[in-house]
Amino acid sequence: MPGRTGWLVVGVTMAALAGMTPSAASAAQGEASGNGRPRWQACTGQDLPAGMECAAIEVPVDWARPAGRRIRLDLARLPATEPARRIGSVLGVPGGPGAKGIEDLKRAAGDLTELRRRFDLVAYNPRNTVWMDQLPQVCRRPGASLHEPRNRGQYEALSTTMAKAFTACANQDRSGLSAHLDSLSVARDMEAVRKALGEERLSFMANSYGGVPAAAYARLFPQRIRAMYLDGVINQTTGWPEQGLLALRRMEQVFGRFTRWCADTPACALHGEDAGAVWRELVRDADRAPIPVTSSQFGKAKLTGWHLRSFGFFPDPGKGNSRWLTFADAVDKGRRGDGSGFADFALGNARVWSMPGILAMTCGDERGYTGYARFQQARRQARKTSPNFGGAAFDALGCAGWPLRVANPSRPLPVGGLPPFLGVGSTWGDYAWTESFTAMIPGSVTVGYDGPGHVMYLSGKKCPIEHATRYLTTLRLPGPGTVCPAE
Repeated sequence: MPGRTGWLVVGVTMAALAGMTPSAASAAQGEASGNGRPRWQACTGQDLPAGMECAAIEVPVDWARPAGRRIRLDLARLPATEPARRIGSVLGVPGGPGAKGIEDLKRAAGDLTELRRRFDLVAYNPRNTVWMDQLPQVCRRPGASLHEPRNRGQYEALSTTMAKAFTACANQDRSGLSAHLDSLSVARDMEAVRKALGEERLSFMANSYGGVPAAAYARLFPQRIRAMYLDGVINQTTGWPEQGLLALRRMEQVFGRFTRWCADTPACALHGEDAGAVWRELVRDADRAPIPVTSSQFGKAKLTGWHLRSFGFFPDPGKGNSRWLTFADAVDKGRRGDGSGFADFALGNARVWSMPGILAMTCGDERGYTGYARFQQARRQARKTSPNFGGAAFDALGCAGWPLRVANPSRPLPVGGLPPFLGVGSTWGDYAWTESFTAMIPGSVTVGYDGPGHVMYLSGKKCPIEHATRYLTTLRLPGPGTVCPAE
């Protein structure tokens, strides 16, 4: 469901379709030492920030069997530039899932120079990146043709097909990781990083899906958190359907922005018409008679209204409103029987979200429907909340056939002993998610960024970064209702 807002869909799709090769920095030279402490040495590779050091630690594949098979997690750090005034370390918690924290640190280093004065900036590549880098070929194959089931029979058939795909993937998994990619396992890895750093408590910067392991860490190790900065994070503790409804409400608001923009913009292909009505008619007609398309990447297929609702609209208008111009053009072509403007992105994401190797990184966090009754209820709520985009959630459909126990179910987060957290979110998109997280923790604040975007500190947004730096350094929070202007 969260992927409906565009950026999470893009992130996972690109990770899945771009070859899944390790980065230069993640091929770290540093080895894990015998006592568990990392051996830091200069990283090698291209486009690395000056002074970046690399190392590695080892952690169990299954934390319930600490003496069993182990995997290596690559680390990187940028040491504090004012060591005499050093406070400690800030650990980045990347999103995705499947994003590499070392790549995040490389990207953000130039914008975090003030924070680095007082902290070592530490990154790691989570266990799901280890999984992605050695993914068996069968795990990359779509397990089913994702669609919105019309009845119990179709739902159960989809679940059965996906369960077979998960089982086939697990049978080819030589790492053992496919059953241990849940965020509780990731949180225990984070604790291993803290111990390896020799820090009594850590400060954290979590982004996007990184909010799920951040919550898991807060659940397991609340006394080890000095401060927690959350940037555009999902709040899995309230349940994915609830987070999906928050996303849909915001999507409706942004779609209203689009229709007003189109009405005022002669260059919009739907200018002079009721753009919202044209979109809803296109979606309705595609559900009744799917649009035949030929994709350069995925061949011949048909686009249903579900494909369009799930993957058609970008809330971020893009530079010069380029994405909204493209969307309006695609809608105009679509109503004339030409679905080419939607084909590659919609079909690509529908494939990715039925790949068992991708889904294995999220299904253990209870991302799937728990049964047909829950599917019906969630779909009904989604349609009521969002006339333009409501329906079955593609991520929950993919996980519906998850054959293993859900290791990290959604449930309330105990907040006793936690310090106040700082959140940042785009008022166009992920603010509602982040605020739902910080609202659980007394004294916490979420700053709104009054513009589109996702993960502000990775986007170089100065105002959110200044708030994050001040909070992490001094533990002082901005006032409730603080808003950063669009940059």
